[in-house]
Amino acid sequence: MKRIIVVTTPTVHGQEVSRTLGMVRGNTIRARHMGKDILALFRNIVGGEITEYTKLIAEAREQAIDRMIDEANSLGADAVVTCRFTTSVLMGGAAELLAYGTAVALEPASRPI
Repeated sequence: MKRIIVVTTPTVHGQEVSRTLGMVRGNTIRARHMGKDILALFRNIVGGEITEYTKLIAEAREQAIDRMIDEANSLGADAVVTCRFTTSVLMGGAAELLAYGTAVALEPASRPI
């Protein structure tokens, strides 16, 4: 599997988009865990970061990115530009995290940058 560049910008420095291959996306749906909810409840009472949920959302974000990259690889892309994230609540205690962007083929810039 080749390395895919993922950026939130519409361009990649030093490169030009030679072809647009289409939108790519990756998503995951995660549910909270009862044990983590109990720990989070205690943190909510005493204050501070709820690290259990921070870790859960970070893992979900990485899985969504990995799935988006897999889709970009299947199209033969060099990069995903204009990457964005969105979330939606599906039911109490479960949410979807979606990563999406545009898969592109790149070539070295024809003019110096």
